[in-house]
This record gives sequence, structure tokens and C-alpha cells, in this order.
Amino acid sequence: MIPLSRLKRLAAEHGTPLFVLDHDEIRKNYAEFKKHLPRVQVYYAVKANPDPAIVKTLYQAGASFDVASIAEFQIVHRNIEGLPPKQRQNYIWDKIIYANPVKANETLSQLDPYQPLVTYDNYEEIQKMSKYSPQAGLILRIRVPNTGSMVELSSKFGAAPGEAVDLIEAAREAGFKVEGISFHVGSQATNFDNYIQALQISADIFQEMNLRGRQELKLLDIGGGFPAPYDDQVRPFHELSRMLNAEIDRLFPPDIEILAEPGRFLVATAALLVVKIIGKARRDRKLCYYVDDGIYGTYSGILFDHCQYHLESFRKGPPEICSVFGPTCDALDTISTVENLPDLKLGDLLYTRNIGAYSNASATNFNGFPPAKVAHVNQ
Repeated sequence: MIPLSRLKRLAAEHGTPLFVLDHDEIRKNYAEFKKHLPRVQVYYAVKANPDPAIVKTLYQAGASFDVASIAEFQIVHRNIEGLPPKQRQNYIWDKIIYANPVKANETLSQLDPYQPLVTYDNYEEIQKMSKYSPQAGLILRIRVPNTGSMVELSSKFGAAPGEAVDLIEAAREAGFKVEGISFHVGSQATNFDNYIQALQISADIFQEMNLRGRQELKLLDIGGGFPAPYDDQVRPFHELSRMLNAEIDRLFPPDIEILAEPGRFLVATAALLVVKIIGKARRDRKLCYYVDDGIYGTYSGILFDHCQYHLESFRKGPPEICSVFGPTCDALDTISTVENLPDLKLGDLLYTRNIGAYSNASATNFNGFPPAKVAHVNQ
């Protein structure tokens, strides 16, 4: 963690709210992922935090990228450094996956010159891609259990496993090559059984394809969901990786390429947010603080990501239960009603750990409050 003394200096230098991003922590998280899942190629889920500096750091570390919009694709494309044009095209094919199963016609047209690798999960998408992105390579996304995940995705995306082979055949008949299967067990998946069930479902599809004499599937994308250590209740990553390694080796031969799309795992712990107390009151005898960032800003993950962030004080003192509100003129802008903080003064600073994922990425300018400034350390 960045020393608190340095956090205070950065806040004094840049002002608040201040989002402090530690690139050493990103590199550490990437190295941990590779250490425990050596067979798996990392495709960073850019949507978790699309800051170009993060893309550069992970690219230099050896990561590939999962994008879900043309804007994210362009962020990655612009930040591939040091490659001549021909190698850059190969990099796009090998190292970028467009993992949004449903795409606008305009997006498909923009992607087509790059001969992208994209996911799909329905027949309509095949027809669209035939017309607007005929050079794409395809990966079929299937629906798998999301039980217990903080953000459930299976109700929106994923083909039923029972129709998977027919969808692969339909794409093949339309002139596409289906490279493999993908799934997503839901974001912040603390129920590790989701992965085990998803791997078995995927293996069954591979086996059915083999029984039909179709052996073109060559990769498996196990998606994201790898949980960040927000609290002590989250089981350690090495437990999950041990289960995954055993099941992948049991179910899939060595020549099957394994991909993953971690986002939160790589960046959640890499950022801290520093805010300033701009208001203070007692309401019904309960202490209330108002700070200069909130639900419509960096704490947007409380709404959009179902994540609960906690605030800590630089000052010591006897704590009491209090509420913390954001700066906007909206009652929804409530960060927490059960924080333990001391009796502080206007102008004092608070900070929040582990706020690097789905935070400033989904911040808005509601009420005219600008997003938090960003300070990069250890680049």
C-alpha cells in the first residue's frame, strides 16, 4: 500500500478528490495471476478501468486485452507501442478479443478491417457479422452458473449449452471459423464451484464437437470474475487457481489454448481515493460527513458494481458510527450509513482502499461535479 504520508502529500499537490493509481501493484497482481495460472493467457478486461496508462503497463508486462466497445478497442490500439504496422495487425488478432457478444452494425464495420476475434451467442449475431464483419474469427459464449457472484451476467449473455453445437455449425455454414468457447461466471465470483461447473459444461461441448467429427475448436476463454481481496471473507486466489489448474488439465488437452479476462483482480487493489470533508452535521444525534466525491463520481461502483467501499481517516480518535454522503444535491448520493470514523473537522481528509475497478470508469459529471483527478505512481 502507498504510505499514508505520501497520500497526503499527493493530495496537497493535486487537490481532492484524488484517485491514486499504483502501477507496481498492477504489475504485482499480474505476476501473481501468471504464477498461479501459468497455462492461462491474460486478457485484461479494459472495462474495469480503461486508463491508457494501465493498458501500457499491462502491455509491457505481457498481457493481452479484452475489449467490449469500439472506444476500448481504440484505447488498446493506440497504446500498442514499438510494433511496425504488420506486427501490430498480428498483435490485434492474437492479443485483443472483442468480448461483447452483441454489437452494433457500425461497430462490426469498424472492426472488420482488423480481422478481429469476437464473441457471439445467438443466430442474429451471425447474420449481422456475415454482412458487416465477415473477416472476424468467432468464439461462442455459453451461459453458465453465476450463483453468488457480486454481479450476475448469465441473464443477459450466453447461449444455452444445449444449442452450442448448433450455433457453432450455423457460424461455420455462414463462412466463419469458430475458434473456441467462452463463458463468464459473474463478476467477483466468490463461489468457486461456478468455475468447476462451467469447465465441465465447456468440456462437454468440446466432446460433442469431436463426436460429430468437428475438431476445429482450439481455445477456451474462462472469462473473468476472479475476486479481488476486498475483505477477509474472500478466499485467496491460490485456492481458486489450484482448482482451476486441476480441472483444466483434467478436461482439456495441452494443445487447447486457455484464455482468461481478469479485470477487477488486476486493478482493484491498485488504487486509493483521497477525499476531503466539505460538510459536517448531526442529524437525529448521528454524525454525518459530506465529502467531495460520491456515488455519481468515483464511488459509482456502489451502484453499478454492487460494491461497498469503506472510508478511513488519517487522524486518530475514538470512532463512532456515522453516515458519509457525496457532494451532489441528491439523496441517492449516500456512500455509507455505517462507517466508523472519529470526530473530524471540515477540511480533514479520508481515504478509501481497493477502489481501482469499476469506480472512476463509471463516474459521471452529474450536478456539474468533475471526476476525481488521477495521480499515477511507480510508472
